[in-house]
Amino acid sequence: MGMTDTFAVIDFETTGLSPQQGDRAIEIGVAVFDGDRVIDTYQSLMNPGVEVPYFIEELTGISQEMVEDSPASTTVMREVRAIIGDLPIVAHNASFDRNFYVAELEKIGRYYDDPFLCTMLIGRRLYPNSPNHKLATLAALNNINTAGHHRALADAVMTSKLLAVMRKELMGLYDNQAIDSQFLHGYQKKSKNSVRSCG
Repeated sequence: MGMTDTFAVIDFETTGLSPQQGDRAIEIGVAVFDGDRVIDTYQSLMNPGVEVPYFIEELTGISQEMVEDSPASTTVMREVRAIIGDLPIVAHNASFDRNFYVAELEKIGRYYDDPFLCTMLIGRRLYPNSPNHKLATLAALNNINTAGHHRALADAVMTSKLLAVMRKELMGLYDNQAIDSQFLHGYQKKSKNSVRSCG
């Protein structure tokens, strides 16, 4: 498998839903995925200097104390950019993670404008009959372990495994065509009735 098959799968835990509303990332997980398995991982809590709301602590288990003892967001994001390099980036519900990725990079003077691959968008097209297209739902549908859900690296690894299954399904549906990042970008944008699916 060539480099076109290697992806950086990322997941953020955050203080809320929108960096435009002042929310910040408090944890990131990166799983470097060679199309078949995870070959490298990175995980760090990060301290953005803001309060962690109680409901986020309840959801993730990440407390104010844990964040305060962590490296600054700027340090973490520099490390993350170095790991990701030019790899295509994948996330589940990518519009959410991309928003935070762009906002956090802007704080260190790095601009990023590449599109993300989204396993949720791919899942909506590939599994139209799934009751919903949340990460844990699609993982369970494909017999992927959901332990550790709502921690960044566990979710990034879960998304990698989901992407592996999706690519195999798509290879079958599209006669062993190369299911690379270019194909996946096109697939996730097409209307649901114009793509081949498992539905």
